[in-house]
Amino acid sequence: MKNAVQLATYVDRLGGGTLSDLRALLRGPLQGLFGGVHLLPFFHTIDGADAGFDPIDHTRVDARLGDWADVKALAQDVGVMADVIVNHMSAGSPQFHDYSAKGSASSYNGLFLTLDAVFPDGATEQDLLAVYRPRPGLPLTAATLANGEHRILWTTFTPQQLDIDVRHPQGRAYLDGILRTLADAGVTMIRLDAVGYAIKQAGTSCFMLPATFDFIDEFAASARALGLEVLVEVHSHYHEQIGIARRVDWVYDFALPPLLLHAVYFHTASHLKAWIAQRPTNAITVLDTHDGIGIIDIAADPADRAGRPGLVPAAELDRLVDLIHERSGGQSLEATGAAASNLDLYQVNCTFFDALGRDEKAYLLARAVQFFLPGIPQVYYVGLLAGANDMALLQRSGVGRDINRHHYTRAEVEADLRRPVVQALLGLIRLRNAHPAFGGSFHVEPGGDDDSLAMRWELGGRFVALSVDFTALTHVLSVDDATDRGGFGLAA
Repeated sequence: MKNAVQLATYVDRLGGGTLSDLRALLRGPLQGLFGGVHLLPFFHTIDGADAGFDPIDHTRVDARLGDWADVKALAQDVGVMADVIVNHMSAGSPQFHDYSAKGSASSYNGLFLTLDAVFPDGATEQDLLAVYRPRPGLPLTAATLANGEHRILWTTFTPQQLDIDVRHPQGRAYLDGILRTLADAGVTMIRLDAVGYAIKQAGTSCFMLPATFDFIDEFAASARALGLEVLVEVHSHYHEQIGIARRVDWVYDFALPPLLLHAVYFHTASHLKAWIAQRPTNAITVLDTHDGIGIIDIAADPADRAGRPGLVPAAELDRLVDLIHERSGGQSLEATGAAASNLDLYQVNCTFFDALGRDEKAYLLARAVQFFLPGIPQVYYVGLLAGANDMALLQRSGVGRDINRHHYTRAEVEADLRRPVVQALLGLIRLRNAHPAFGGSFHVEPGGDDDSLAMRWELGGRFVALSVDFTALTHVLSVDDATDRGGFGLAA
């Protein structure tokens, strides 16, 4: 992956609606800003139960967006990352239609996980309660197939997202076919979505098991054989991220967003510094994503609270959530938990800009820290434009995460790009991409108070340095012999 800032976006939500429109945007007002783009699900179809994360056909581009030729064209300009939705597929898929029509006689019998496939000897109440859940309720859906057979299907997320058996020959063939299709289209990096839930075993939590790590190793090897780098997406205790980072090319630094909010809210960098001292450096750094702001990523392990504490004390974590709701004027509360469907128990739905109360100074401070940490910075399209919560979309859909999934017209994009806060962010992106020191050695300056953080990159006599005061919420960026106090007007 190129050592440059990445963009993460839905094809249809940033300035047009098609792959050609997105390419024109990246060749126009966004030219030179991004070394890569993560195309959030663009498969057939993008408007199912989970905004494309429930594909009917993972090997087809949604025709409303374009086709594989358009993906190839985009890949000529920037590195392209795509999702491999490992855990499940849509109930509208041709594979499930065949299974529903023929039942046990279908060639896809065994592809879709059922309760008895995981618990062949039956499941007790305690067995089911032990299963780790990202959302309320059991991961099961009772279904009557078209041929009249009755099944209890495993559905981790929604009843329309049917879990597959990744160890079944049909499951492995399905996933290998996706890898080949993406590689043939010029995709150079894949993100393994929902892979933490991919392996289910009776008597376990069915989440991030030793066998899950084995599967990640095997699948990553298949991807690398096709020239694909692998990013693993898992929200879990931070020890899991450190362990995963040793086995794959890239992991997300999902702990960073809530830790930065904590530093801003509580005026201390102590917990952030502790994380920087141990975090994986092969990380994709983020402040915002298509999902919410992760809480579990800095929390204690719910299965072993005494033995594996979190990065932040429980009382402070509870207060952190409350402060997100307060700074967003209560909007995040309307989009989180029981207030909205498609809820996740471990995330707060809010744009990062609104989580900071639309404080432009604090927002740019947070972006500066993100860009300085070792790894590859990724900027979500709403965050790129310092976007606010889309309450109208939330009210129309009732889906909590839609609060941070605004549909931008080309005119909106061009207008927001002229805002001073966005112009400052673009300046920081250009600096991060161009300055050679970001390819050199990194260190955190020793000493300092708990409310301060100083970082420095050096290479061949060139340097960039960032000093942050979390009490005053000020930051100073130094580039060789120049100094910038938050305006990011420096030339690289």
